[in-house]
Amino acid sequence: MTEITVSVDLRPTFGLARDQGPRPTCLAFAASDTHAAVREGWMPLSCEYAFYQAQRRAGRHPNTGAVLSSMLEALREDGQPEESGWPYLPATPADAASWTPPREVGDLFGRNGVTAEYSVDRIIWELDQGRPMIVLMMLSRAFYQPAHLSIINPASDEQPEPAQRHAVIAAGHGAIDGQRAILVRNSWGPEWGDAGYGWLTERFLGPRLYAAATLLEEIDVSAHSAAV
Repeated sequence: MTEITVSVDLRPTFGLARDQGPRPTCLAFAASDTHAAVREGWMPLSCEYAFYQAQRRAGRHPNTGAVLSSMLEALREDGQPEESGWPYLPATPADAASWTPPREVGDLFGRNGVTAEYSVDRIIWELDQGRPMIVLMMLSRAFYQPAHLSIINPASDEQPEPAQRHAVIAAGHGAIDGQRAILVRNSWGPEWGDAGYGWLTERFLGPRLYAAATLLEEIDVSAHSAAV
């Protein structure tokens, strides 16, 4: 019988899991929900705004994924409003030139962030400090269909798929039958895993990690003009 031993569980600091749909916005969701979780009280922040600002800074099109350095820069320099300030769009804009924030989005909340060592050891250390982490990894087939108890453990012949890259939030850690595991919050809606969360074994996550970041102190971006 499979046994999960939970050491840290930060799920109470998050609201309901959200769904990015078919758009390449996983990093915007991971960054936005991590940002919302480290603030006082849960209030969803605008993924659309964070994604827009990151893509603007990197010179990237809205139909391509964001890069971590630009996303951290956007949170630090531009901030982001509450979700109601610019609600998430269900589809990538057909005309990239028309993709701009509303004239009034409300208050902007900024947050400093830094890249961190991407290892299971570091993730566990950050979680022990009460800090969720933005985690970037390669996927493989086990991730798409979490097993019993929402556990994701690779088959013996399963290899990381470099072309399938994804961002999630490390929201807890523990052990599964003695093997270290990280609880992650996904952005594929509450139907994935356990209401949007799944346990990644170290055997799955370790070889697939390629980047991570931690969000730190709040930054006042009120003096900055929103880019349009």
